[in-house]
Amino acid sequence: MPLPPTAAHYPRRMLDDAQTVAFVGATDLDRAHEFYAGALGLPLIERSELANVYDAGGTPIRVTRVEEPAAAGHTVLGWVVSDIGGAMAALTAKGVTFERYPDIAQDEDGVWTAPGGSLVAWFSDPDGNTLSLQEPAAGA
Repeated sequence: MPLPPTAAHYPRRMLDDAQTVAFVGATDLDRAHEFYAGALGLPLIERSELANVYDAGGTPIRVTRVEEPAAAGHTVLGWVVSDIGGAMAALTAKGVTFERYPDIAQDEDGVWTAPGGSLVAWFSDPDGNTLSLQEPAAGA
């Protein structure tokens, strides 16, 4: 199967230089703040009665108050890290629990090796949103 064209094959788009904002729903913004600022260590850049906004390496994550978060059957936010074991240890020390999935071949720490060699581990925020860490394959 041929690869899709690269960005160079397309004319300039309106949003190609616009900043991306990630959104995630939360039922309790104070509890979400304990997780996103406390456990994950993300700096708070804005707070209102409707949302908390955190800086994730230059990308704003807007944690929006909702009555009930939509249950996504997939990862909604993820971070690329250079040392997944070290990142997992630091998050575990802050109370984060990593997910184990019965149909995925994970190692004893809960890390899955993707077909391309990258390492992936999943965890959830207090509202059940699935988040991930990914260490790229060696040499990638």
